[in-house]
Amino acid sequence: MPEAPKDQTSVAENNKRKLEFIEDVTRNADEVQKRVLAEILSRNADVEYLKRHGLTGGQVDRHTFKKIMPVVTYEDILPDINRIANGDMSPILCFRPISEFLTSSGTSGGERKMMPTIEEELGRRSLLTAF
Repeated sequence: MPEAPKDQTSVAENNKRKLEFIEDVTRNADEVQKRVLAEILSRNADVEYLKRHGLTGGQVDRHTFKKIMPVVTYEDILPDINRIANGDMSPILCFRPISEFLTSSGTSGGERKMMPTIEEELGRRSLLTAF
């Protein structure tokens, strides 16, 4: 038997909550980005990749990060990604263990790319796909 249509009030309320979430995360985007970068740098202060570029526990502010860290390509970090894929569990790119690898669609240059991810990212991805 077909399912009865959802109550229009609950659909409207759900849409309202989603819109409020989008507004919350896009309001003051610069401040949100500063806070997120500070959190990422703080949590990952001891990873090999940042240390390799001269960022140590005492140098994890936004200004120093922008000044020291180079813009890189996938190929630049591929040796690190391969180390992780081959079982190296040390904190190379992230202080949390890599839980899985996602792969790109291959639209960039026709070759699929491995993207290491951590367990907590699953919740973020789930949140985004709920829209």
